Amino acid sequence: MEPLPLPLEGITVVAVEQAVAAPFATRQLADLGARVVKVERIDGGDFARGYDTAAAGLASHFVWCNRGKESIALDLKDPRGLDVVRRLVADADVFVQNLAQGAAARLGLDAATLCAADPRLIAVDISGYGAFGPYAGKRAYDMLVQCEAGLVSVTGTAEQPVKAGIPAADIAAAMYAFSGVLAALVRRGTTGRGGPVEVSMLEALAEWMGHPLHHAMHGGTPPARTGLAHAVIAPYDAYPTADGGRVLLSVQNDREWRRLAEQVLGRPELAHDPAYATNAARVEHREHTDELVGKALVALVTDEAVARLEAAGIACARLRDVREVAEHPQLVARDRWREVGSPVGPLRALLPPITLPGGDSARMGPVPALGEHTGALLRAVGMTDDEIAALRRDGVAA
Repeated sequence: MEPLPLPLEGITVVAVEQAVAAPFATRQLADLGARVVKVERIDGGDFARGYDTAAAGLASHFVWCNRGKESIALDLKDPRGLDVVRRLVADADVFVQNLAQGAAARLGLDAATLCAADPRLIAVDISGYGAFGPYAGKRAYDMLVQCEAGLVSVTGTAEQPVKAGIPAADIAAAMYAFSGVLAALVRRGTTGRGGPVEVSMLEALAEWMGHPLHHAMHGGTPPARTGLAHAVIAPYDAYPTADGGRVLLSVQNDREWRRLAEQVLGRPELAHDPAYATNAARVEHREHTDELVGKALVALVTDEAVARLEAAGIACARLRDVREVAEHPQLVARDRWREVGSPVGPLRALLPPITLPGGDSARMGPVPALGEHTGALLRAVGMTDDEIAALRRDGVAA
């Protein structure tokens, strides 16, 4: 039986994009088979190219978000550069942009304008705060939106709020843009019409704040910041082990507490001690509960602590750093690592987490150099070699 093709085979996406939110959304479309044309500035391209040089000389954000795309470098302030984008969009199924608020509209590349001209086109506007409202014109970098959406208020310790260690607002917006495109493609398949898709970083991350939001809005108090501990369950925290590791464990009910007391702590009497026998009591006496668990685990090396917890049926995890995640035995066992090409040679990358058994493998194309496909794409929209040379000479294309 022949494998099924990738679900977005034959779909063309044009993206005027930068940083993380739009590029991460379109990279996922590329992984699922779409052709993605990335329009970049001629003076350095997507500014994420310059964030760092950690990925063998390339920027780690850029490598993560831009594999499998074709790069064309154009000056959109020049009418000739803008005309090239319009020609590319004319043959596209999807257009995505996350320019600064108002910039796309000034260029005539906002979703409303493009979809009015071509009802089959799906056009995505990604912004920080949405098209209108008092915050519409504010700059919206990831950490700023994490603060505005309240994520920072529930992350960290009692003494110190902290941002998430990943660009959570960017990723949230990217995921809704990605799923919005998929939904719009399904609708177009039944109605023949595409239409605008609008995603804001604030609204995406505010949706992810669902539990603390609903807890606070409907009569509760905002969840306290408790570091790695759980606000209303104990023991549920990370504890040091004898070899310098840390193991997080979670006791979800009183039956599990009894097993932990008997099989791991070696203190069977604690199973029925009124100070610890119920979760409410353990939370009330959290400091002493944690002290009991910590004393038992710090006497064990990490492997032994995990083995004892698992034998007792207690949910647990190692606190891994990012280097350890890169060698995670589960990812290795499931063969989740691949190599993708790049201007500096092959780089390791994870398979996308959407697995479609029985079909072609995800298309994990190379990371493009700036303007690597400019010539080919200009020819594809009908330009002659002389016209292309003139654009390059005048600094409109690179």
